[in-house]
Amino acid sequence: MDIIQGTTILIDKPLHWTSFQAVNKIKWAVIKKYRLKKFKIGHAGTLDPLATGLLILCTGKNTKQIPFLQETSKVYTGVMTLGATTPSFDMETSIDAHYPVEHITEELVAEVCAQFTGELIQEPPLFSAIKKDGKRLYEWARKGKETEIPLRKILIHSLKLEFNEKKQISFEVCCSKGTYIRSLTNDIGKALHSGAYLSELRRTQIGDFRVEDALSPEEFVQLYIENENFSTI
Repeated sequence: MDIIQGTTILIDKPLHWTSFQAVNKIKWAVIKKYRLKKFKIGHAGTLDPLATGLLILCTGKNTKQIPFLQETSKVYTGVMTLGATTPSFDMETSIDAHYPVEHITEELVAEVCAQFTGELIQEPPLFSAIKKDGKRLYEWARKGKETEIPLRKILIHSLKLEFNEKKQISFEVCCSKGTYIRSLTNDIGKALHSGAYLSELRRTQIGDFRVEDALSPEEFVQLYIENENFSTI
């Protein structure tokens, strides 16, 4: 398939990369290789820099598929660290409070897990890219200003929680568009009468697309752009 005319690319986003950086890695490699003035490319759902995993990129005429891909369900795996919270609900910011964990058992985790499936009303993190009054919420947060965060309706199709001796919870969740796993983590910590923040996150699936079929940005550039191996795209 012609990468310039239109194709769908599965990228395994590395840790600390932004989604924008992953898109630009492919974009500028194509522009340089084929001496283009412009190249149409976009992604179907961002990932935070501290998350890894599946990022779907669409080029050319395939960018028309992006709205449909964004509507599909997502699957994530990761780790919640118990006994503390952070303002961003993950490791982007420092711990701001500590909570007891001695009372948490596998039985309590199982009880709480059952409360977080189905349709839920979720409050997104203040440190997020949602716009409020013309600014991203994280812009308000970094200035130390309080602002009302709009609630959103989400759907948790399935949730698996596994409590371990390190006072952490490993999880796998299948959820709808618009779900913030950081907020889910924070809410689960509250339900456990403790606190929790997201310490590891990986997106493994978007609709029918799986991360096992994805390549890192560098691998994709080397295989499909520098070597022009388009026969298997």
